[in-house]
Parts: sequence; C-alpha cells; structure tokens
Amino acid sequence: MPMENKTTILLVEDDPNLSDVLKDYLDMLNYQVVYAADGDEGLAVYLASQVDLCIFDVMLPKKDGYTLAKEIRMLNKQVPIIFLTARGMMEDRVNGFKAGCDDYISKPFSSEELSLRIEAILRRCRVMTQQPLDEIIPIGKYIFDVPNFDLSLGAEHHSLTPKEAALLKVLCRNKNKLITREKALKEVWGDDDYFIGRSMDVFITKLRKYLKDDPNVAIVNVHGTGFRLEVAE
Repeated sequence: MPMENKTTILLVEDDPNLSDVLKDYLDMLNYQVVYAADGDEGLAVYLASQVDLCIFDVMLPKKDGYTLAKEIRMLNKQVPIIFLTARGMMEDRVNGFKAGCDDYISKPFSSEELSLRIEAILRRCRVMTQQPLDEIIPIGKYIFDVPNFDLSLGAEHHSLTPKEAALLKVLCRNKNKLITREKALKEVWGDDDYFIGRSMDVFITKLRKYLKDDPNVAIVNVHGTGFRLEVAE
C-alpha cells in the first residue's frame, strides 16, 4: 500500500525534555516530525527535507531562532514558521514577525493550543493555494498573483509570505473601503488578540514598502479603527 502523505514539521528545540514531549504529541496527531537541537542543525535538516511547517525555539545554541527563520525565509517565503519562546515581551513578538514567523506561542503553553495553531496555519495556507489559478488582482500598476504569493511591478517581483499574502488579499477585497483591525485579524490570524494586533502593524509596514513605487497606491491608517487600501482609479 502507498504511504500516507503526512504533513512534515521541522521542530528545532534544544530542551531535550520538551522536544521529546512535542515529538511524541505531534506524532500522535499524525504529523511527520524532523528534528534538530540547534540553529545550524536546523538549517541543515531543512535543506535535506521537504518541510511543510517549522516550529522553532527562539533561544537556540549556535544560531538563534530569529536568524534561522531569516535564513529560511531567503530560501522559501511560503513555508509557515511558528516560534516557541519563554519570552513574552512585545518587542520579542515584533522581532519574531520581522524575522518572518507566522505565529508566536509563549511558554508555557498547552498541547491543545499548539495543535490548534498548527491546524489554523495549515488551513489558511491550503485556502491560499487552492484559489483559482486565474485569480490575478491588479493593484494600481502592481499585479498580485494570489495563488503564487507574488506581487510584481514590471520585472520586479516580491515573493510574499502566507501572512503577507493573506493580509494583502483582505485589503484588496475591501479596496478603497475601511477594514477594521478586528476584522483583518480574525480573517488572517483567526484571533483579535491585542499582541497579535500590534504585530500586524509589522506586516502592514512590509506591504507599504512593497507598494511604495506606485504613488497612486497607499495603505492608510484610520486612527483607532483600521486600514484602507486606497487605489486611485
């Protein structure tokens, strides 16, 4: 019989007790787990494997989780990344999202919370990749190729992360209309948590940078309420 096509998760965690618990739990959930105990090994394992999702501790030997995530983002914009950390400061969360992570879980956390976060991210990625292949959205002079997470202006291309693409798509669906922070958070992250809301600003800043070369396109803050993607017709 053919082998079942399992989702492969790269787990990089230097605490042997926690990593053993997580590996057993993820295996029980029918995920295929590949493992590394430090940042250098994590990159090597990633390069040798077909990884669908990454889970990194932030404080790793040899190379921290932020650096590892940035290096993997240079290779693959789409693979989802979750950070595990005992550090719950807002600055750490922002640094995590700047490094390219899709979610952030502070220790201690429940196994059920981790499972739900993984399922939510994988579900959103499947929704993005299952869009009709002809779903191409013009944004001023830009072309947003939704299924391929690609934003282009002429010959210049930006390969978006799943979160960046999902947020841009929500803004495009509401072009020239106000979208509240709560609605955007629930559609893209599935939660309107305060800390996630602060971190969403990091993604808005990145999208503004990608769209800066067309003066007729702007993502405008509506103070205390939300955002509006303004495109001059």
